[in-house]
Amino acid sequence: MSIIAWIVVGAIAGFIASKVVPGDENYGVLGGLVAGIVGALVGGFLFGALTGEDWTTGINIGTIVAAIVGAIIVVFVWNMVTKRGGSRAV
Repeated sequence: MSIIAWIVVGAIAGFIASKVVPGDENYGVLGGLVAGIVGALVGGFLFGALTGEDWTTGINIGTIVAAIVGAIIVVFVWNMVTKRGGSRAV
């Protein structure tokens, strides 16, 4: 997939993932784009490993779904890693 296609799919995936995963990410539009692109890579790799098919062939429903799943994973992990404060029992 070309770099432009990765950016488009990543932007779509990052936007959707930021709306699906609860929490206050505070990483803005650029952070959402990066999370989406990384998520597209993660999702493409995971779906490819599970099915044996190439999930990075272009912009279609399958690659967008794989990218969204990957971006949700990335945003969720990012929220878990950067979680500060929070409510703790004393």
